Amino acid sequence: MGILSWILLGLLVGVLAKWIMPGDDPGGFIITTLLGIAGAVVGGFIASALGIGDFTGFNLGSLVIAVLGSLLLLFVYRRLKTA
Repeated sequence: MGILSWILLGLLVGVLAKWIMPGDDPGGFIITTLLGIAGAVVGGFIASALGIGDFTGFNLGSLVIAVLGSLLLLFVYRRLKTA
């Protein structure tokens, strides 16, 4: 997958994660995109390690894995921000 695809998927996943877990976050467009990209990587790594799937591009399974990874990162980010 090309870098532009990663950025677009990261933006989509970041927006979905913030929609699922709303809150008053200081992050704007750039942070949302970076959160989505990092979430896709983290979600893919965890899913591959557990043997339940991997991040293979634009499909429903990869989108779910990426969103779950982004939600995990958003949760950790909020916990660290309030500590």
